[in-house]
Amino acid sequence: MSELSLPRTPIPANLLLTQGISRPGQIFVMERVPHHDGPETVLELLNRPEGFFAFRPAEDDEVQLVSKGQTVSLSVDRQAPIADPARLSAARTLGVEIVLAGGSTLGGWASVELPEGHARLLDYLNATPEPFFAVWTHAATHYVNRAFVMYARPLS
Repeated sequence: MSELSLPRTPIPANLLLTQGISRPGQIFVMERVPHHDGPETVLELLNRPEGFFAFRPAEDDEVQLVSKGQTVSLSVDRQAPIADPARLSAARTLGVEIVLAGGSTLGGWASVELPEGHARLLDYLNATPEPFFAVWTHAATHYVNRAFVMYARPLS
């Protein structure tokens, strides 16, 4: 990845594209970003305005430039969607079930950082125009492209 201008850190991930096949590999986040301490988050990577991101499939050494518009979801092992402990402690946790285009279902939790009266699942899903949002389980965090969500429902 010598062509990348800033130092990057590889993160193991599973990529689900619109063709419906989940592929293991690595993505690459910036080691530093100007707006906070520490490395770039996966959510920041996916919500940057650039249309593509680098992905190295596990079965291949060649890096592929993947279209964010064709990415249904990207999953990483046990990475908190909110890294800042102060923000995480203030966030409310909502149970959610998401049905994606193609019929697959994803259940988990969303960490919601919204005002008290506006902390429903609907508020979380509509809080930002950014294409990706996070749903986490005990095993993984799933970054979901809202364009491929057929519907979502809150879980108790």
